[in-house]
Amino acid sequence: MKIKIVVAEDEPITRMDICEILISYGYDVVGEASNGIQAVELCRRYKPDLVLMDIKMPKLNGIQAANLIVKEGLVDSVIMVTAYSGKEFIEEVKEIGVIGYIVKPIDEQKLIPQIEIAIAKSKEIKRIKEEFIRAKEQVSEVKIIHKAKEMYMEKYSLTEEEAYKKIRKLSMDKQCSILETCSELLKYYDEIKFKGK
Repeated sequence: MKIKIVVAEDEPITRMDICEILISYGYDVVGEASNGIQAVELCRRYKPDLVLMDIKMPKLNGIQAANLIVKEGLVDSVIMVTAYSGKEFIEEVKEIGVIGYIVKPIDEQKLIPQIEIAIAKSKEIKRIKEEFIRAKEQVSEVKIIHKAKEMYMEKYSLTEEEAYKKIRKLSMDKQCSILETCSELLKYYDEIKFKGK
């Protein structure tokens, strides 16, 4: 599957040159923007893998547009393209989560390696985020199971192992997961406690 790219650059000749380089390397240029507002709209429409964003653009500058795009999660990675290499610009783009920074004039020797690195980094970041979400879910599941065991231990004066065996048997009888059984038990227990008040 081709990598989808949006190119945001207010100078038509520079934009055309960038698009030609990208297309010649097999990338899919899904949209071209001449200002920051267009760039954001194109990202909302196409959800590209990457955006090449000029910093100095009319209506909405590239930093503001990139900030919106990153906050809305519209794209995996953003590379800033600029004629300015000043420290203030670099510091500003670092804060919004931009992955790359290319100083003009642009040629394929500068552009293609930056794109490949940005795509690889964004995949790695995505994988880490997914692992973190899974880990959080697992911790949450363990807490539910542990709470249900404690409730059974307290209610029926059981050891932890005995409580777990009872819950596991209940799960098998109902043909559902231990997590589902524990969630139902806790819900039922909370309802009983609430009614008893």
